[in-house]
Amino acid sequence: MSRIALLVLDVDGVLTNGKLYHGPDGQEWRSTHVRDGLGLKKLIRAGIEPVVISGRPAGGLAERLRSLGVTEQHWGCEDKWPTLERLLEDRGLTPAQAGVMGDDEPDLALMQQVGLALCPADAIPAVRARADFVSPSCGGQGAVREAAEWLLA
Repeated sequence: MSRIALLVLDVDGVLTNGKLYHGPDGQEWRSTHVRDGLGLKKLIRAGIEPVVISGRPAGGLAERLRSLGVTEQHWGCEDKWPTLERLLEDRGLTPAQAGVMGDDEPDLALMQQVGLALCPADAIPAVRARADFVSPSCGGQGAVREAAEWLLA
């Protein structure tokens, strides 16, 4: 396997537990785990660029991720491959030098085109079957941190 230089993360179900909380004003709330934040920082220190590509809007997560050093964020991407393909081309990387951490059907095609596929414990069965690493933790409960430590070990 080529050295992984870029790790694409889905948001809902990976960095969050996948639950959406809806306020009376239409605002959505999601939560992240502080351990995943440290995992992202460890990746950055090791020279692996974490990238968010999500099918949903950012909501309040964009600023949190930016504060952790995740500057490359793409929101509202139903088809994630063109975004990843452009990122790889801009960096002079091959798909084999990228990893993807996803949890559901929209992530599966992307996971099949890169060098490393990862997922949280509660990903759908098809994603778990494709993954090279299945975190012992569920999405939004430290799965990204565990994936980062596995990748860096």
